[in-house]
This record gives sequence, C-alpha cells and structure tokens, in this order.
Amino acid sequence: QVQLVESGGGLVQTGGSLRLSCAASGGTFRGYIMGWFRQAPGKEREFVAGVTWSSGTTNYADSVKGRFTISRDNAKNTVYLQMNSLKPEDTAVYYCNGKLYSTINYWGQGTQVTVSS
Repeated sequence: QVQLVESGGGLVQTGGSLRLSCAASGGTFRGYIMGWFRQAPGKEREFVAGVTWSSGTTNYADSVKGRFTISRDNAKNTVYLQMNSLKPEDTAVYYCNGKLYSTINYWGQGTQVTVSS
C-alpha cells in the first residue's frame, strides 16, 4: 500500500534552516495533494504547506509564508519542505500527508523538528 516516510528533522538554532523530505511509495500520486502538517506538544495538528502532485501548485499557512517552501520531485516520488528562518514556535513533529481529493488520506510517521532559542 501507499507509504510515506519523512526524514530530515533535527535540532537547529533560531534563524537556522532544515530541509524535510517525504519519500512516497506504493502507488501513483497523480491527482494527489501532498502536504506537510505539524503538531506541537499540547496543540492540535495544523496545516503547514501543500502542493499538488501534478501541477506543483502550492499553498502555505500564514505562519510560515515567506519562510518555508514546499516542492515535489515527481521522478523521485519525493516531497520537500525547505524551512528557513526557523523560530522556537516551529518546534513540532512534522508529518507528511497525501490526500486524494476528499476520499482518502495517507500519513507518514513524522519527523521531529526542534528549534532552540
């Protein structure tokens, strides 16, 4: 079945950068919207960024606009999240998501991002 595996998380200082990767396997992702979500301790999961697999159209949460960039490499079946100018409030577990319209969702295991002040 479809599997999503995140990588690239770690510990960085305020103002630093990280690039997260989401490797997708087990199917074709034409028609999917791929996205990144995050969940901080004591908070609900929130949308961070999304990209359509086919066209590359992107969308961002207001909190990360201008700092984060989502992209996808169709040949590698991989979605990326480039995170710059990181802040302590960006600390969270980041999850990769694949959604086929409104019918099905797939989730990765998550990767921890910690931003120290």
